[in-house]
Amino acid sequence: MTALFTVILIALQLYTYVVIASAIFSWLYAFNIVNPRNQIIGMIGQVLYNLTEPVLRPIRRFMPDLGGVDISPVVLLLGIIFIQMIIQNNLMPMFRGF
Repeated sequence: MTALFTVILIALQLYTYVVIASAIFSWLYAFNIVNPRNQIIGMIGQVLYNLTEPVLRPIRRFMPDLGGVDISPVVLLLGIIFIQMIIQNNLMPMFRGF
């Protein structure tokens, strides 16, 4: 059972990196630092969008309008950290003896 929790923790950590990369990419795109007409940049942006948008969209629905500032990735990262802490501090110690 501990192996399953370890795999879940690794997947959550990898998804954390994807969310951070998506946020940074959106800033680079918004400030016109990357060329959106470049095919590779477009593919990277599309992959990051497809990986993060299904999770961020429900969070954005419940967030108040902050005047163009999107803090949904921060809320998502806090949720991931919360889940990781629950797994590490509460669930894994319960199953270590088995």
